[in-house]
Amino acid sequence: MSAPQLLVHDHRDNVGVVVVEGLAAGTDMLCVVTEDNSDFRAVANQDVPIGHKIALTDLAIGDTVIKYGHDIGRVVAPIRKGDHVHTQNLKTKRW
Repeated sequence: MSAPQLLVHDHRDNVGVVVVEGLAAGTDMLCVVTEDNSDFRAVANQDVPIGHKIALTDLAIGDTVIKYGHDIGRVVAPIRKGDHVHTQNLKTKRW
């Protein structure tokens, strides 16, 4: 297996984390689930910086984003599978 571009920590996660520099829109990513070392493929819709998240499924406003098996916030703008998930479409539930 070649080196992954996206890591997913838990099968419940609906986002993965980019682990390479310079991930470009249109990249057919190798995605690895660290929970059991399984893998799948997904396509990035935008350029995404290392350490940022990409949606693994379509998410609607109000949906909960799960990363590392935990709730990290709510969707505030529609997100398509493969989209960059960050402050433009995700907000904390704390305030």
